[in-house]
Amino acid sequence: MITMLGSKRRCCDGMTRRETLKAGALTALGGFSLADLLRAEAAAGTTTRRGKAKNVMLLFLLGGAPTQDMWDLKPEAPDGIRGEFKPVATNVPGIQISEHLPRTTKWLDRMAIVRSVNHKAGCHNTLPCYTGYEVPVADNTITKDGFPPSMGSVCEWLRLNGGLPSDGAGPTRQRGGPNYAAPHGGPDMPAYFYLPCYLGWGQAIRRAGPYAGFLGKRCDPIFTECAPFMDKDAPAPAPGTPRTVRGEPFLPNSVLEGGLTIDALNSRRTLLSQVDEQLRRGEAQNAFTSFDRYQQRAFDVLTSSTMRAAFDLAHEDPKLVDRYGRTLFGNSSLIGRRLIESGVRFVNVTWDLFWDRIKIDYDAWDTHTRNFSILKDNKLPGLDQTYTALLEDLEHRGLLDETLVVIMSEMGRTPKINGSAGRDHWTYCYSVVLAGAGIRGGSVYGASDAHAAYVKDKPVSTSDICATIYECLGIDSDMTVPDRTGRPVPIAHGGRPIREILA
Repeated sequence: MITMLGSKRRCCDGMTRRETLKAGALTALGGFSLADLLRAEAAAGTTTRRGKAKNVMLLFLLGGAPTQDMWDLKPEAPDGIRGEFKPVATNVPGIQISEHLPRTTKWLDRMAIVRSVNHKAGCHNTLPCYTGYEVPVADNTITKDGFPPSMGSVCEWLRLNGGLPSDGAGPTRQRGGPNYAAPHGGPDMPAYFYLPCYLGWGQAIRRAGPYAGFLGKRCDPIFTECAPFMDKDAPAPAPGTPRTVRGEPFLPNSVLEGGLTIDALNSRRTLLSQVDEQLRRGEAQNAFTSFDRYQQRAFDVLTSSTMRAAFDLAHEDPKLVDRYGRTLFGNSSLIGRRLIESGVRFVNVTWDLFWDRIKIDYDAWDTHTRNFSILKDNKLPGLDQTYTALLEDLEHRGLLDETLVVIMSEMGRTPKINGSAGRDHWTYCYSVVLAGAGIRGGSVYGASDAHAAYVKDKPVSTSDICATIYECLGIDSDMTVPDRTGRPVPIAHGGRPIREILA
């Protein structure tokens, strides 16, 4: 086991911790036997069913997006609560959203807004929204191998175990626009990608949620890397005055350096396997089996022409790249669409915070200061442009009818505006937006009170959101997966699908 100690890191809520990273060979499923696995799967019953969605794109807004300034405005609330923005009509009568999401107003007939999401697992706790596991954590700046798996990791686990619903690829499948390329997905295509970097990279921490947890590292997402930058002529950023984050995600170690060929790389891998075989004689077999699988996946990504092509925007239509915004979030979303088109089943794109590592965007969606100017000048125009470009692109290629697009944060923000013209942390009521495959467009579920402070009608947990996403994918939300002791754990932690918003 290798332990590396990093420096203390700060969160906006004042938490500090000496981050500890441990790297070691871990078993894929905690060391239980194949017989235990089969018994657990049998106990879970049917794992998959017919689902409308074949893919998921999750757009994650780190920090807690202020949904009362986006999806659930309260124009009749008192001054100091209602905010500065006006609600405007959409293409669905009776549904209004923020005036600063003008392009999105044209897509409400394909969208559902859930306005009654809440949890009590703590501010900036990103574990519940990815897993449905609503339990406070002692430190939200780290992740643990004993945590439950994310939705994407469950998809990867099912792929590895032959239980992921078929994507229907084949000659009878009709989809795609004029530039559509048939998917190259299959049993060897990873099910789960996370762009543009691991959650918390911009703060030099690792937030919980996106990982496989007790399912083992072989079910972790493939994390891309990035090198964010801002425009050269942009004024200096500061807390409360973020700048536009530019850049593109890329696969780690995706370039063979020094003239190294695929054949030479194969030879090196063979030599490494021989060394591993000698080490296995003195170590536990199951640990190295897990490590070998993880190493194999890294090698497959490195040598896959399909993977590398998905990340190459040089051959994409420049006008399409422009429509996505040419930001890090926009480019990541475009590459996410290309991954979906290539056969990847679950793609996460995060609007992350970039300050500790690269001082560009201190706040992300954590708007304690100057909430309205940040939203109006930076966040909402970028989200509005990229989100609608993604929906339009998916629609044009025949992919929106089979791709579920989700916008969520780990929490919302206070109804009361603070003395710095910001909104603070709030988990008691916020919104999640779903669109595309499996969703009954033009629907609103649940309601907040007159101040958007607490749930007034039809409360929804994060586990319900996860169960709804599983249901759209055709995965039984009652299915269980085995933890490291072999104990069956429900993947949605008791959540129930919101059937009123399902097509």
